[in-house]
Amino acid sequence: MATESRRLVLLALTANMGIAVIKGVAFAISGSSAMLAEAFHSVADSTNQLFLLRGHAASRLAPSARHPFGRGKEAYFWSFMVAVFLFVGGAIFALIEGYRRVANPHESEGGLLFSLGVLGVAALFEGLVAFRPAVKDFNTARAGRSIVTTIRESKDTALIVVLFEDSAALLGLFIAATGLTLAEVTGWAQWDGVASIMIGVLLASVAWILAYEMKGLLIGESTTRRERSLIRAATLGVPAVSSVGRVLTMQLSPHEILVNMDVEIDDDLNVVDAERTIDEIEARIRELVPDATRIFIELEPAE
Repeated sequence: MATESRRLVLLALTANMGIAVIKGVAFAISGSSAMLAEAFHSVADSTNQLFLLRGHAASRLAPSARHPFGRGKEAYFWSFMVAVFLFVGGAIFALIEGYRRVANPHESEGGLLFSLGVLGVAALFEGLVAFRPAVKDFNTARAGRSIVTTIRESKDTALIVVLFEDSAALLGLFIAATGLTLAEVTGWAQWDGVASIMIGVLLASVAWILAYEMKGLLIGESTTRRERSLIRAATLGVPAVSSVGRVLTMQLSPHEILVNMDVEIDDDLNVVDAERTIDEIEARIRELVPDATRIFIELEPAE
C-alpha cells in the first residue's frame, strides 16, 4: 500500500467511525430500519479499513524461508476479507432488517426533518473527508483510461476498496433518505423497509465486485498489458539480445511484480558478457517498470 493509499484508508476510517456514531444515535431516536442498516454499513466499513491496514502491515514483512517472495499478497487477502465482511456484516443484516420492517411496519418515532438532517450531515462528512480524496487519487491513477479499464487493471487494492465503499456509502444515504421521505409522504411505512432491502442489495453487489477483483490477484494475476509490453521493449533494447520468448509476470503485491522470461542472445558471447547482458536487461526493465522487483531471466543462444 503506497503512502497515499494508506492516507485514504485512515481518512475513510475516521469518516466511517464518526458516521457510524451519528447514524446509531439517529436510529435510537427514530427507530428507522434504513437508518439501522446504514449504521451497520458504517460499522462494517470501519472494520474493513482495519482489515486494509492489517494487510498493509503484513505485506511489508521481509521475505523468509517460508515466504521467499515476501508476504505482499496479504494485502489482497485482507482486501478479499473486506468483501466477505461487507456481505456478511452489511448486506445480509440490511436485507433481514428490511424484510422484518416490510412484514411488520411501524412508523418512525423521530421526525422526517431530523432523520434527513442526520443523513445530510453523514453525506457531507463522507463526501468531503473520504470520497473526495479517493476520487482525486483515482482520477490521477486513470491517466486518460476509462473507469472500467482502470478498475480492472489497478493493483492498488486499497484505493479500489475505499472508492467502492465510499461510493456505496453515499448511494446508501440517498436510498435511506428516499425511503424515509416516501414513507412520510405516502403514509406507507413499508418504504423504510424497502430502502433497507435496497441498501442490502447495493452492499451485496459491491461485495461481489470486490471479491471478483481480489480473487484474480490472489490466485496469481499478471501485470497489465502495458507493463508487459514495456518489459519486452526494454529487453529488446539491449544490443546483445536477439529476441524475447515467453514473458511471464505475476503481481506479488500492489507494487511488486515477478518477471520470468526467456531471452535469446548472440551465441558468440562469453560467460562474462552474458552476465553483463543480464544485468543490463534487469536495469532497463526496472527503469521502465520500477515495480518489477524480482526478475528471473533464462538465456538461450540465438538459433
